[in-house]
Amino acid sequence: MNKTSLWGSALALTLAAFAGPALAEYPEKPVSFIVPWPPGDLEDVLTRMIAEDFAAEYGVPAAVVNKPGGGGGPFPGAIDVAMAPADGYTIGSFVPAVAVIGHEIGIDELAPEKFDPIGIFLTYPFVIATSGDAPYSTMAELAEYAQGNDVALGHFGDVLTPTAVTKAFAVNAGFAWGSDAAFDMLDCNTLASGDADVINTTLQLILPCLDSVKILVSITGERISLVPDAPTIGELDASLDIALWNGLFVSKDTPQDVRDKIAASAAKTMASERAQALAAETGALVYWQDAAASAAIIEGDKATVAHIESILE
Repeated sequence: MNKTSLWGSALALTLAAFAGPALAEYPEKPVSFIVPWPPGDLEDVLTRMIAEDFAAEYGVPAAVVNKPGGGGGPFPGAIDVAMAPADGYTIGSFVPAVAVIGHEIGIDELAPEKFDPIGIFLTYPFVIATSGDAPYSTMAELAEYAQGNDVALGHFGDVLTPTAVTKAFAVNAGFAWGSDAAFDMLDCNTLASGDADVINTTLQLILPCLDSVKILVSITGERISLVPDAPTIGELDASLDIALWNGLFVSKDTPQDVRDKIAASAAKTMASERAQALAAETGALVYWQDAAASAAIIEGDKATVAHIESILE
């Protein structure tokens, strides 16, 4: 071997030593999908589907971790995602409150804005519902009844979009809720027990008693297929036309190739038969909206939320 070859070999070995081991391709260890709510609702069910398919596709464990903390914050699950390394191994499954205003309500760990959307995959079939024997069957009749009677509202937390919409509607319609309270679960039992007269919840949670409740309005962009006679909130008050969605989020410094792999797997899950069957059963909209489209939705929602906040001031 000549001197040139010897020098070349030595240089290659030296560079390899300084370069260190090659970076492992994502994913090569367990992945956590953080849901900041209790198990059982639509975002939890669909995120579990995403995790199952992700694990099957990439050959690594993937699990949903439920971190409930109440609709008014402090969103402990979101804090977990914000504080984790930006490497795609801790993924948030969030409603708008986390991404749109989480950084503005005094949660230091979420400020400034920490997250970027991977994609939105669900529009909740959110409704305002009451007992079947309630003395009102429409929002107009409820507004009239509430002028002389106390009506207790149950919701999932003041910072959630449907709660803000519900309270803003009351202001615009000229009535006040007699009382309101946040619940971790709003289902048939909430109405049957009298804990609330009117509840702001997802249709899925009251499907078992749908024949014995009244759906006054849906807080969705379009009417819900399972209760087509219920108007949308936008039909009653165009200034409040907004829906509650759920999406996957990662920290802002997460590499693009990692984001792409998460998005590709989740998009396949949303198009699957079992995900679309859930949509048909619950009235939810299940789809995949990519990162750019999701970011545009978030910006639009920020403007609508600002308008709603001005009503509630």
